[in-house]
This record gives sequence, structure tokens and C-alpha cells, in this order.
Amino acid sequence: MIPTPPASPRIHGGPDRHGVPRHDFSTNSNACGPCPVAQAAVRQADATQYPDASYTALRQQLAAFHGVDAARVVLAASASEFIFRITALVAQTAGEGGTVWLPQYSYGDYAQAARAHRLAVVTDADGAALRWACEPSSPLGAAHAGLAEWVESHAAITVLDRAYEPLRLDGAPSLTSAQLQTVWQLWTPNKALGLTGVRAAYAIAPVGAEAAVFQFEQLSPSWAVGAHGVAMLQAWTEPAVQAWLAASLVTLRAWKARQIALCESLGWTCLPSDANFFCARPTLPEGVTLPQALGSLRAKGIKLRDTASFGLNGHVRLSVQAPTVQDALKTALHSGLGAI
Repeated sequence: MIPTPPASPRIHGGPDRHGVPRHDFSTNSNACGPCPVAQAAVRQADATQYPDASYTALRQQLAAFHGVDAARVVLAASASEFIFRITALVAQTAGEGGTVWLPQYSYGDYAQAARAHRLAVVTDADGAALRWACEPSSPLGAAHAGLAEWVESHAAITVLDRAYEPLRLDGAPSLTSAQLQTVWQLWTPNKALGLTGVRAAYAIAPVGAEAAVFQFEQLSPSWAVGAHGVAMLQAWTEPAVQAWLAASLVTLRAWKARQIALCESLGWTCLPSDANFFCARPTLPEGVTLPQALGSLRAKGIKLRDTASFGLNGHVRLSVQAPTVQDALKTALHSGLGAI
């Protein structure tokens, strides 16, 4: 067992104290977005009324979309809210000595939630009360090595974060349909729809997890998802929205190939990725640190994500962007930063 890491400032991509970046590579939102149909649904949402507190119709729509029983669908205010609530559930059920296993490189809220609930992070997944997996992973956008074998050894709760599955550009999921029924599947469609400002998510509980679902719901505030989140999740299930998403993936594949070629022409080393983002090790001018280089780019209206907060030092994560945005990055690098 290793001690739970000390608290540190939370680091995210997107808008910051400088405002909204003019050219933002730091979040993994679909650069083809926003999806017009989903955006229209959000704009037309009736914010004068409470949503149905039990979200009956929404659960049924999501269940039909995934081909599961509606009783297995749980709603969350966001993926991060789910992360904290499922961790709270584990803390309650596992008691003192409960542990959490994280991937080597992972989203910081997994560890943050463990700290908040005084759960230790361990290196042995087999003994953990809560295990996290993400595929395609973040920040690498890769498969979770050994995931198919890993799920066979059961833990109290295993969560597969599928935030980037809708934005998969290559490869295939590691788990079969049958194996997916043994884990909690966390879905956050706002990234795929280019609507990250709309906070809403849902999860599909494993088969036979009725008791855990009940406990999870007991930890929820009333109306965890507001009217705009409901509208987005309902739109997510519509054929027109899924058709738009499928078309966007074709565009993103072409943009990704161009962006990788551009980065490699700058001397960057790009890591493999199956998703709409990838990591790269920049070539820094002598005496320039990565935070300094990223600060200079930010001053020029361009934001990249330092992956140190994921545990991957010396790299940046870049979401795939349109050619005009890619060219803005290249121009900024050549205009004053040298060959970063």
C-alpha cells in the first residue's frame, strides 16, 4: 500500500484565469461541435420547471439506447460528481482500511475523491475495494492493458470510465458485451457533442448490483441533473445526433493525421492514441522549461495541457483541432518560442 497522495491544486483544461483560450488544445471536446441538434435541444429546454425528480423517461431512453434494464441506469450531475459519489459509497461500505486502485496515468479526480474520503491508493488492483479503468484512456488515449483479464478478478466496485469511447477513432473496446455487464460504465456525452459546459452524466450499473444502485441513489441530492442536462442526454439517444457524431469521426481522423504530421515536423515525439487526442513530448529550446513554454503559448491565446497532473511528466496532451487552429499553433511556435 502507498500513502494517499497529498492534496494539490486541481488542474483542468479549458477556460482559466485568463479567460477562454482562442485556440484550445487543452480539452478533449469534439472540435467538430457543437452538435446542432443537441445544442438546439439544450437551448429549448424549459428551465422554468423542475425535471422529474426520478428521471423516469430519461432513464428509459438511456436504457433503450444501451439495451439494458432501466433500473441499472443512474444519473449524475457530471462525471466528476459520479466519481466522488461512487467513492463515497465505497468509503461507506468498505469501512476503515478501504482502498482504491488507479491506472498509472489517470484523471486527477479519481485520486482527489480518494483523498476526500480517506481511502488509500494501492498498487495491487486485486485487493482494492474500488478500481478505476478508462478506455480510451486519458491522457494517452490508449487501451487499458490487460483489462479483459483484469475484470475477471472481481472487486467490490469496478468502474470503466467511457468518456472517450464515443470519440474513438481507432481500435476497439477491450471488453466484450458480456464483460461490460460486470462493471460500472460511466458515460459523459458532453465531450462527444461539443457541449462540455452542460454538466450531466450517467452510468450503467453491473447486472445484479441492485443494492449498490440503491445506496448510490441514497447519496444523491435531489435533481442532480437540471433541465439543460436532461435535454442534452435525451438528445444523445436520437438517431440524428448519433449520425452527426459518426460523420464527425471521419473529419477528426483526417484532422488528427494532419496534426500529428505537423507536431512531428516540429521535432515532437507523438505517442500512439485511439482517440481524438494524443500526447507528445515537445522539443524544448535550451534553458526553457515546459511550464514556461506553455505559458508563452497561453499568452498568445493557445492552450495545451501539461500531463504532469496525470503523472506523465515532460509531455503535453493535445486534442485534435481544425487545420486553421493547428496552423495557429505552428505560427506561434515559429514566431517567438523556437522549436518547442
